[in-house]
Amino acid sequence: MINNQNKVAVIFGVRNDSSIAWDVALKLHHSGCRVALSYMADTREEVLYLMRSSGMDTSYAMEVDIRNELQITEFLQAVHTNMGPIDYLLHGVAFGSQDVMCYSIPGSDEPAPLYINIPFDDFMDAFNISAYSLLRVARVAEPLLTKNASILTLTYNASQRVFPPYAGMAICKAALENIMIYLASYFRDKKVRVNAISAGLVMTTSAGGINGVRTLRKIGKFTAPLGNIEAGDVGDAALYYFSSLSKRVTGNIHFVDGGFNIMGLGVDGE
Repeated sequence: MINNQNKVAVIFGVRNDSSIAWDVALKLHHSGCRVALSYMADTREEVLYLMRSSGMDTSYAMEVDIRNELQITEFLQAVHTNMGPIDYLLHGVAFGSQDVMCYSIPGSDEPAPLYINIPFDDFMDAFNISAYSLLRVARVAEPLLTKNASILTLTYNASQRVFPPYAGMAICKAALENIMIYLASYFRDKKVRVNAISAGLVMTTSAGGINGVRTLRKIGKFTAPLGNIEAGDVGDAALYYFSSLSKRVTGNIHFVDGGFNIMGLGVDGE
């Protein structure tokens, strides 16, 4: 077991118990970390319930809109003042409207929005939340981090390949990965490492509302050499980055997708 006794971890991106960010938070807690979670207004009760039921201290959990730098500052400064310098930070936040992601809703007769018609304002909001927010969080966190701290974000292989129901969000993930590698270089003097996990398709609450996701899971079951993944597989990998085991690893995109990313063709499971 990795020993993170008395380390301080901050997690952005928990919505409910199906969130990848929640599995990461839980594993950090079990490894000895003191964990602070942000939440949105509509997820407050769920997040606080999860924390309490798992034995986490909710004192410094706080509502944070990832687009609001003042709210991020208030949250991280409260953590720093009351819990100490921040060792680990997870950026697990993403959002894109249906018009940005170009998906149809299961059971609906409405066709999926067209990629070429992605609304600019909707896209910029998705970019702000899903990509630029990593830069914003890193900027606020910089003076509050320990030396050798670790920042981790979550990405998806749609940044590299075409997944039609992901569409405009794929642009955000490509930008997120680029922001990550530039931050890895930026933080060199402080020895803060910045990495990303590219997770396979996990059936989160958000994913379940996208038409075609279950088909992708079926394809992944046979195509990925090790099959589909679960949130816990990502949490296991995250624990490596949130430990001294990764002290010389930065700017890395770590695939946790059963090997799906190496395949050039789908494999017929019939």
